[in-house]
Amino acid sequence: MKYLFFFLGFYLIFAQDKPKPEDTEIWDPEPEIVTPGIENSAPSDAIILFDGKDLSKWKNARGGGEASWIINDDNSMTVTRNGGIETIEEFGSVQLHIEWKTPLKMEGKGQGRGNSGIMFQRRYEVQVLDSYNNRTYSNGQAASIYKQYAPLVNASKPPGDWQTYDIIFMEPEFNESGIMTKRGRLTVFHNGILVQNNIEILGTTEYIGMPKIGKNDISGYMGKEIKKVLYIQDHGNPVSYRNIWLRKL
Repeated sequence: MKYLFFFLGFYLIFAQDKPKPEDTEIWDPEPEIVTPGIENSAPSDAIILFDGKDLSKWKNARGGGEASWIINDDNSMTVTRNGGIETIEEFGSVQLHIEWKTPLKMEGKGQGRGNSGIMFQRRYEVQVLDSYNNRTYSNGQAASIYKQYAPLVNASKPPGDWQTYDIIFMEPEFNESGIMTKRGRLTVFHNGILVQNNIEILGTTEYIGMPKIGKNDISGYMGKEIKKVLYIQDHGNPVSYRNIWLRKL
């Protein structure tokens, strides 16, 4: 009988220590419900930056006045030669969706054909360019992190076709002394194809010279004031944009 009690006790101890499925289940907090958009439309928690109606979320990046790019009948806007535009609101890390197209009529070559750019926080640029049968330096073509990383592949469509960027931007971190403690990162999908895979941003985008990494450093052609805005570049080419939205991360 004593052996029966021994084995029964051993069994109870073993049963108590045996892992159970619920040991590794996490119930709280419950993820927030977000309703997906249809095709490329914005999900329910997105901030709509441009839907074709007006430019109320934007201002002129040169003087801070009203953004005055052309709004077209197809709910797009086109760059005009009066300077880039930037958001009124500032953002940290984001998921960005933006659609763009270069002119159907091809003019120029290399960096002179369908050139624009999308810049985060006046520091880090994802290049917009007509890179369909238009050779230029690899870290300056469409979907490059300009002058830093070439895209993994060239996913460009022909001029006049709408193209998409879906971008994950994780902002860098700085300590109280202004020293970078964590580099920013970028992931880019160009027309649904992964072209930048969680790359570590080297620093500010610079046309000439090396990237800078200080807290108060911004790109050399973006003025002097740090702002965590989304900026779209006027490079003198009539590039069009539509359906711009983001989610804060």
